[in-house]
Amino acid sequence: MLFGILREEDHRVSVTPELAKKFISEGHEVYFEKGAGSSAYFEDSLYNEIGAVEKSREEIISSSNVLITLAPLSKEEVAKLAENTFLFSSFQPFQDASICETFATKGISAFSFDMIPRSSIAQSMDILSSMASISGYKAVLKATDYLPRYMPMLSTAAGTVPPSKVLIMGAGVAGLQAIATAKRLGAQVEAFDTRAASKEEVQSLGAKFVEVEGASDDTNAGGYAVEQSEEYKKKQAELIALKIEKADVVITTAQLRGRPAPKLITEEAVKTMKPGSVIVDLASSTGGNCVLTEDEKVVKKHGVTIIGSSNLAAEISEQASVLFSKNVQNYLKLMLTKEGLNFNFNDEIILQSCIVYKGEVIYGNEAKQKALVPAPKAEEKADAQA
Repeated sequence: MLFGILREEDHRVSVTPELAKKFISEGHEVYFEKGAGSSAYFEDSLYNEIGAVEKSREEIISSSNVLITLAPLSKEEVAKLAENTFLFSSFQPFQDASICETFATKGISAFSFDMIPRSSIAQSMDILSSMASISGYKAVLKATDYLPRYMPMLSTAAGTVPPSKVLIMGAGVAGLQAIATAKRLGAQVEAFDTRAASKEEVQSLGAKFVEVEGASDDTNAGGYAVEQSEEYKKKQAELIALKIEKADVVITTAQLRGRPAPKLITEEAVKTMKPGSVIVDLASSTGGNCVLTEDEKVVKKHGVTIIGSSNLAAEISEQASVLFSKNVQNYLKLMLTKEGLNFNFNDEIILQSCIVYKGEVIYGNEAKQKALVPAPKAEEKADAQA
């Protein structure tokens, strides 16, 4: 099969030379666009050395059997794809299911990384977790760039400097990494999350857990927050307002799958913060957890710096590319052979991540999804009955 590697607006690259080498060693071909990995410090020479061939973007798109990208191709580029092309990317059909219709043509198949079940068996291929971990780490470093105060407590000849107080809102993968990073820098850290399971994890990292009683918890939400009752939201807002007032840095990570991010920080709460304080909003792409957040912008409101960024992982481009590529490699182990791609739809990971198959929209269509699962063989039925 012919694998294509494209240069993207993102600073990361989807397939590192290491993974490209593995494709080639298994008898496949690899084309790459000039400069595809240069922003992640994987120069073209590294791809050339392992046998990949440099081609124009147009040729890669029109001739590749498999395209693995960080962001979906544009509609114009999809129209140039060859028949029966396989696309792998983060399509986010839960945000806009109409994207599936874009690929329902020419026998195209599309598999979405963000639809991989967030289960223990799929951890090694969980791109969302890998990138969230990097974002949580970078969020703390980003905050220190703008914070006009020290993070750690320091004893100096001029007196003792108190540690900064950091509040993490949302203790998923990004939040936990932010906690660990802030603690390493010597800050006093508190963390809030509606999920009961987060309490032990937060405390294990040395942070204090901010608990609001009466939260709705859904262990099947795939690491996302769930919508809360109005009564809970009121109690939550009151307690969070008290914590925000004392915080030097607030990092928010709470997102609702397929819905706008919950508003956790009001303008009134921002006004109570100390001048020079910093908010880093990792949910900015879905509306932000702070009402004053502007996506992909740094703004100053009421003396507080508010950083809106949901893609901080791209700023650590080399490491992010390595982890992304490793996740892709582990995912493709389920289906890639020397002969090509072989999909076993009895595997929930493959089935759930398939949104379009051979030109048929699968996402949101239970009947078509079930039709992909092969019927059990006679001997399997006999074993089951026994």
